[in-house]
Amino acid sequence: MLTKREFYIDGQWVAPAAARDYHVINPATEEPCAVISLGDRADTEAAVAAAKAALPGWRATDPAVRLGYVEKILEIYQARYEEMAQAMSLEMGAPIKLAREDQAGAGTWHISNFIKAAKEFEWIHPLGDGTPGAMIAYEPIGVVGLITPWNWPMNQVTLKVIPALIAGCTMVLKPSEEAPLSSLLFAEFVAEAGVPAGVFNLVNGDGLGVGSQLSHHPDIAMISFTGSTRAGKAISLAAAETLKRVCLELGGKGANLVFADCDEKAVKRGVRHMFENSGQSCNAPSRMLVERSYYETALEIAAATAAETRVGPPDEEGRHIGPVINKSQFDKIQGLIESGIKEGARLIAGGLGRPEGLNKGYYVRPTIFADCTPEMTIMREEIFGPVLSIMPFDTEEEALALANDTPYGLTNYAQTQDPARIRRLARALNAGMVQINGQSRGAGAPFGGVGASGLAREGGRWGIEEFCTVKSIGGWAD
Repeated sequence: MLTKREFYIDGQWVAPAAARDYHVINPATEEPCAVISLGDRADTEAAVAAAKAALPGWRATDPAVRLGYVEKILEIYQARYEEMAQAMSLEMGAPIKLAREDQAGAGTWHISNFIKAAKEFEWIHPLGDGTPGAMIAYEPIGVVGLITPWNWPMNQVTLKVIPALIAGCTMVLKPSEEAPLSSLLFAEFVAEAGVPAGVFNLVNGDGLGVGSQLSHHPDIAMISFTGSTRAGKAISLAAAETLKRVCLELGGKGANLVFADCDEKAVKRGVRHMFENSGQSCNAPSRMLVERSYYETALEIAAATAAETRVGPPDEEGRHIGPVINKSQFDKIQGLIESGIKEGARLIAGGLGRPEGLNKGYYVRPTIFADCTPEMTIMREEIFGPVLSIMPFDTEEEALALANDTPYGLTNYAQTQDPARIRRLARALNAGMVQINGQSRGAGAPFGGVGASGLAREGGRWGIEEFCTVKSIGGWAD
């Protein structure tokens, strides 16, 4: 079992102020795989003080120099890429192929995109024509608290740490205590890159402890949080006491609108996307709305796709899905599957219990419900597991109304070959992101939602702007 009790504070690996051991559980075995320490207030105070002391020097550092440190972090990450993939596979159960290609790859992808965005970023520029001497400057907001989740660890750590470094902020990172090993490894990358002491600090802890302390701390200017909508609301209330900026990337209940003129791979693509990462993605297309004339065909394809979706151990090579993160999440998913059955949805794949042959580990059967109705619990709540809910619609207007009938608004999807419909849907779907026909949103595009999905715009130049204040200057002298 790994022992990782130390925190990274002021450029040093330091012992916790008080012993508070926490066992990291391997979700594939239900056994501890590592022991960390949960920080208390003294650790939080030390980390914030280090970040505060380092802020004047770091914010005054030339942006090109700051970017050089980020480029070095990327170089080290790439050299130790396999270590990162193995860490995430162990801590949160990602199958090793997914860990290598997507989980670890998300980190290098975002860092690379931020480097490109930073090279094009205008830190100070004229307001516009006809306003001589009027300038706009982007400046670091200050010390930031970064709270990241367990489901896509490096995706979220790099979406926060890297733009904060580029912007000139100093920071305290609190990764999820459920999956901290990858973040501890990332801290090694930062240290090896030579980032000045105090600029980046890491303290492990839980939400009620270190997370709450960061949210309330008067010396922190901004909290960037990814996690549940419930926790996001609590952080917003805490941050209001000191008028912090709050950047929230929260839950989702994505709708996938499948029209009869969709391409032949549309349904299969949607099911696979839903099951990816064992359904543990906030942007998962968990509600499939299908045009009635194509409905029965879609159900056949969906059921067949679920049947061919293999569930297996994370350390096994190949394309399959692994366990969900912990017993609490497993039990929640089982309860929601049970509610779908009780409320009258038709089960066409999967169901309650573990997949055949897997008697240990938090494995969930890839599950699909048909004939769902909008008021069903499985159509309203974020399940965060490999569970897809399908229902028919008759008109485009009805499909839009169903898709937008949710407090969430992260990512919605549509499958159609009609160019005019594509344009209508892209504008009418209430979400921070819309993806059509399986096309990605492009390198450097912002990630974030509306409503109960939060307020964030992470990635590319928008991600850098999240960590900046805008200063308006008059009377600038060239």
